Order: sequence, then C-alpha cells, then structure tokens
Amino acid sequence: MEKLRFAELGLSDEILKAVDKMGFEEASPIQTAVIPTILSGRDVVGQSSTGSGKTAAFAIPAIERVDPKIRAVQVLILCPTRELAVQVAEETGKLALFKRGVAGVPIYGGQSYERQFRALAAGVQVVIGTPGRVMDHMERGTLKLDQLKLVILDETDRMLDMGFRDDIEKILKSVPATRQLLFFSATIPRQIQDLISRYSKDPAWIKIDSVAQNAPQVEQTYFEVDRRSKIEALTRLIDVHDFRYGIIFCSTKIMVDDLDEHLHARGYMTDRLHGDISQTQRDRVMDKFRRRGFEFLVATDVAARGLDVDDLEVVINFDLPNDAEDYTHRIGRTGRAGRKGQAFTFVSGQEIYKLQSMVRWAKLDIRRGKIPSLDEVDEARTNVFFEKIRSTLEAKQFKPHDRMIDRLLDEGYASTDISSALIHLLQGASSGKAAAKPAKVPAPAAAGPSEAPAPKSAKPAPAWVKSAAAPKPVAAPRPEPEQSVPEGDDEGGDHDGPPRKSKYERAARTGREPGMATLFLNVGRKQLVTPGDIVGKIAGVTRLPATVVGAIDIHQRHTLADVAVAEAAFIVQKLAGIKLKGVALEPTLAVPEAP
Repeated sequence: MEKLRFAELGLSDEILKAVDKMGFEEASPIQTAVIPTILSGRDVVGQSSTGSGKTAAFAIPAIERVDPKIRAVQVLILCPTRELAVQVAEETGKLALFKRGVAGVPIYGGQSYERQFRALAAGVQVVIGTPGRVMDHMERGTLKLDQLKLVILDETDRMLDMGFRDDIEKILKSVPATRQLLFFSATIPRQIQDLISRYSKDPAWIKIDSVAQNAPQVEQTYFEVDRRSKIEALTRLIDVHDFRYGIIFCSTKIMVDDLDEHLHARGYMTDRLHGDISQTQRDRVMDKFRRRGFEFLVATDVAARGLDVDDLEVVINFDLPNDAEDYTHRIGRTGRAGRKGQAFTFVSGQEIYKLQSMVRWAKLDIRRGKIPSLDEVDEARTNVFFEKIRSTLEAKQFKPHDRMIDRLLDEGYASTDISSALIHLLQGASSGKAAAKPAKVPAPAAAGPSEAPAPKSAKPAPAWVKSAAAPKPVAAPRPEPEQSVPEGDDEGGDHDGPPRKSKYERAARTGREPGMATLFLNVGRKQLVTPGDIVGKIAGVTRLPATVVGAIDIHQRHTLADVAVAEAAFIVQKLAGIKLKGVALEPTLAVPEAP
C-alpha cells in the first residue's frame, strides 16, 4: 500500500511537531490508511501486525479529537496487559507533547489506587487501561464516561483470549451511543465479528498484509532439538553469534524461572518477566533491560505485546508459540526501523508439524538450521577475542609495559612465547578458567522445569569433610571412557524402556583415582539428583570439559564426585551458592579419615 508523509495527512502543527521530534517523517501503511478515516468520524476495524505502527495510527487522531477545554474523559483505550497499557500511554504522551491542556493516564491492576484517583479527579481527557481496572473505576464512580467521544480496543483478539469479553461488553453498553468505536486486532475471529456487528456502525474495514509488515528485516531460522538439549543448543547459538542483547520466550512461568536459573549458572546476564512478578519488579526489570543492564530477558507471552525495546539483536523462541500470530508478535521485537534482526525457534518431536502449519498460514520465510558444534563455538570465541586484541592495538588503548617485557626478554623468553602466555592468562580470566579445548558436554538432565522442591534443611557434612587442599591421590578403578555424542544426535533424548545407566553410575565408587580429588555436595537422592545433573552443573557453571569429572557416588542426602585435582579449587569456588534441584550448593573437598 502507498505510504504518505505525515504532513500529507491533514494533521495539526502540534502533532506534526511531536512526530518530527520522535524522528518520523513517513507514515506506515496502517497509519496512512487509518488516520484519515478516523478523523472523518467513522468507526474502524483495523487488522495489522505487531510493529506496524498501529499505536500511533489510533493515538494521533484520538489526540486530534480531544477538546482541551473540557476536563473530562473523551478517549478510552482498552489494552489486554499492563505492559501494553504503559507502552500506549508513553507513546500517546509523546504525541500529545505540544497539545496544551491534553492529559492522559494509564490505569491498570498492580498500581496504587490513590495515584489513579488523583489523576482521574484532576480531569484527564485520555484514559488507557486494562478492562478489569477500567470496570473497577466505573463501578466506584471514579471514572465517568458521559462525555466520551472515542473508544479504542487495542489487541482485541488477545483481550478476548484472556477472558475480558464480559467486561468489554459492559463498558461498551455504558458509553454514549454517539461515540466512535475502533477495533484493532491481528486476527478477526468470530467473537470479534460478533462484537463489531453489535456495537459498531458501518465500520471501515482496513487490513494490512501481515507478511509485508511482519519481518522483512528478520532472518528466521528453526532448529529441531530434543527438549533436554535445548539449553545446550541455546548457549552454543549465543556464543557462536556473540549475541549480547535479546529476548528468549518460554511457554510457561515455570520454564522462565528454570531457564533464567540455568543461564545464570552458566555465566550469562539474564533477568525474567512473567505474570507472577509484581508490577514494581516488572518496571525495574524493563527499565534495566532498556538500559542494557543485562543481556537477555527471559519472558512469557504476557510480555510479547507490551515490550517497546529497540535494537534487539535476536529473539529466541525457546518454546514454540501457540499460533502464527503469537510467533509474529514475538519476532516483531527485532528487526525494527530498517535494522536487521534474527529470530531462532526450537522445535521438538511432533512440534515440527505445528511449525509447518504456521509457515503455510502466515507464509513465513523460515529456514532450517544446524546447531553449531563445540569446535565452531570455540572458534567463534577465539575470533571474538582476536578482534578485541586487534581493536585495542589499533586504537592504542593500552599502557606500555616495556620494562616487564624487557625483563622477560633478558631472561631468554621468546617474544612469541611471552605473547602466547599473556593470551592464555587473558582467556582464562575472561572465562573464569584457563582456556581449554571444548569437549562434548552431555546435556544436563535437569534442563527441564520438573525439579523437586528444595528440602527444608540439608544434612550437615560428615565429620570427615573439610575445606582443605586436594587430598593425596589413592588409586581407584577408572570410569569407562566417555562416549562422544555424534553431532547430529539429540543429546539426552527420550528413550523407550528403562533408562540407561550413565558411565558415572557404571563406574566404581569414588576412590580418588590418580589426579582426582573428591568433591562433597549437599544434595543427593532425596532431591532426585542424577549423575547427569552433577556433570551438567559442573560443566555448565565452570565451562570446563566433562572429562574433569570422574566417578560419582550419590547417597540419600549428599553426593561424592571425583574431579580433576588441577581444577578442584576452581570448581568449589564456582559452584558455591549455585542452585541444583532448588538447593543452594555448599561444595567442599572431602578428605577421608586416616585408617
């Protein structure tokens, strides 16, 4: 559809000045089609996707229709979530910046009633709120709609999915019959059609092709990954692409909490957002995320339509969304304003058929990808480190250390050996350990959300457990050699029949084989701990290869695990305080009593 400049849409100088201040010149297709129609006073049904600019499409004409001399509510905008209400209120405020006398307020659950009472009593003209809180204020008599001119339903399909139909109907029955009514929705199912036929008058139907709007700037890739291997696949993709700013979507609140914990344990800077988080904490998390205070936001779909964040590098669907609309809403968070973005989606088992249906329905341009190998991850990390060194050298952003270098040269060390030693130390500092060639790490069995609840108290360590240096090695049978997982296989996949024992369970009880120390952990069978949990946690937190772990002996309330002597102190340091099965680990090195 043809796009026009805002100056060609017959808008006031105040609105044009606000739009210019926001950095926009050309209206999007939905704005070009909708704004003149709304200004003409006609009811409108607008169908468009997330990221198409529909908020400004209805907010601009709404502000234009407000009479600043009348201190009463003239525009009511209904939104499905608190996040979206806040986003719409912020954008409306920016557009009304130069409209003197025009004021608005968001009202939603979780915010102080007193603040909303004061704002409504002051005489605002624009109210943006969730249906439940709007109904609450109407019943209290604190929100009067007798002078209402315009009612806007944003994300109507989502509001109906969330069970707001009764509230919406009560609100529409309570407003003046002369009001103008606008519906905006990504889809128009039968329920919405019923509302339109009952409450609107000869509406103009305006639909913008979702494919044209959704993601021309987003490179979309899906990966077939077993459920238990998702975390390993996720971290490999992040490391290979060196992503530093993105959103990871999960289907449940439990999975959000679980994934956030796992990523924290692996050293990534993350925070979470879902329906059980208080409004104060949500505001804090979003403010910090916008300021890039952490790298990845792990969220449920409750945040999908309310996030207003620019410059996202990637959106990752850790869980496949329910339908094509949710998918496009998610990936619409990246690739904005002409920038390139990436969207990765994980599918497991039968979900591939569900994804294929989405592709056909929404005409998605999504290709199949391959999870990077550990060698590719290692090479990517090396390249990133190389670029940092090169940029530092080119910018000369370093302090000369000629005296120290001269001393090393005088002692007979080659300049290349000195440089290699320094790089070795720097790589160890950046990863929390000395650089090592990555090994194939088994996917931790605890990758799913079904963790047992933490016990009220953990059994204290036996008397022979001391925080001491690595014990003297005592010969013990070696565990069987580790079987590499083929690159194409799903690590830790589901199998028919009884579960196969791991190499750690088949190995003899810990006996401090040569070069190994025994680690005491305050979790055991009571917490349903498995050898895969222990190996996965150690490898994930420390980024050490799985070969540093030897025999594992799991007791009712504690676990003994042989670890490499050279890395034992580092493992104790990194595991301290990290949660496994809901229990904060208190690792120590075990020294057996003398016979």
